[in-house]
Amino acid sequence: MAPGALVSEGVSATSAPATKRNNDQAPRSIFPDGIRTSGQHNPAPDRIRPYSDFPKEISGPTLWHKEDYENQPERWVHRFTEEQIKELSDTADAFIANGTPLTGISKGNFPLPILSKDLFEVREDLINGKGFILFKGFPADVWGNHKNAVAYMGLGTYLGYFVSQNGRGHVLGHVKDVGDDPTQIHRVRIYRTTARQFFHADNGDLVGLLCVHRALEGGESDIVSIHNVWNTLQRENPDVAELLTQPIWYFDRKGEVSEGEEPYIKQAVFYLEPEGKGRVYIKWDPYYVRSLTRFSDAGVIPPLSDAQKHAMQVLEDTCQRLSLHMVLEVGDVQIVSNTHLLHARTAYKDYPAPAPRRHLLRLWLSTPETEGGWSLPYPDSHELKRGGIQVNDNPPVCPLDAE
Repeated sequence: MAPGALVSEGVSATSAPATKRNNDQAPRSIFPDGIRTSGQHNPAPDRIRPYSDFPKEISGPTLWHKEDYENQPERWVHRFTEEQIKELSDTADAFIANGTPLTGISKGNFPLPILSKDLFEVREDLINGKGFILFKGFPADVWGNHKNAVAYMGLGTYLGYFVSQNGRGHVLGHVKDVGDDPTQIHRVRIYRTTARQFFHADNGDLVGLLCVHRALEGGESDIVSIHNVWNTLQRENPDVAELLTQPIWYFDRKGEVSEGEEPYIKQAVFYLEPEGKGRVYIKWDPYYVRSLTRFSDAGVIPPLSDAQKHAMQVLEDTCQRLSLHMVLEVGDVQIVSNTHLLHARTAYKDYPAPAPRRHLLRLWLSTPETEGGWSLPYPDSHELKRGGIQVNDNPPVCPLDAE
């Protein structure tokens, strides 16, 4: 079954929301929580708005400047309390003892009555506010791989639904160098290398990173408010802003496709929400745009124009100039919105063996439109596990280390 296709089972009349969903009736023999990642989609043509409809300037809680936070960590850093860590530890231990597979974890079987009060406010701020937070004090160097994974995913269920991050169904990702060649960008995912990651958004509404081991040097994090970037482009490079709203950009799928699907997606970079608040939304990863030369050289798709190459460089340079820089320590959990932020990573160098390599646990989380998330220009906007990468009906898996 194609990643963009919807599972055929219907939703019962007693549980159906106003807009019908399909992927939350997936077979539990494959998907333990009964919800299937909906996967990648081309945008619906009737949900794409012209540049003339876009605002010339954005204001409100999603707009921020790095100067707002650089010297005020109390505005974006939350240290777990001893009470919260004990609750997280006890609940993780109980979940492990119960024997439920990690792919079946949910709010219903991972109760956090104390911590959830803060997580509710955090979720609202991630979706409708500044879009990022840094938690500190997760005992990643104490608990070990299994308990780290359980506690981290359990915490994540209070922010969104985990979605598959690659064609193998990994719903728990591992940002770690596994020796892949970063120059082979048509087939290599950069998170599996030590290379720099340019500003991008992942294919999920939220991305979470738990630092388990640090690098010897580098691997530092940058984030930027895309609404600040938009305002800056409108002042300095309106031609670039306009080009980025046009659905002329091809994005590689790097072979993570189901039978009968095209190996790329054609879309815009900036969108307006089709419904709801009409906010400016971004979908961007330059590695996935640059890696398509095998198709443009063969005449299957057009090559990048000089104007597109210029726009890509302007966008990256603007993000670099406006970004907030941070360093993740062991036990830090960074959570970032992919709807109105972009994030990047510097290149890094690991400690010499046998010291452990830099290692972050990653979650992609869906916050669907039916549960307060943004309205997206894709046909799965109302699905519980919208986005992600789903190949055929590959089941979700939670490897405890990179593979």
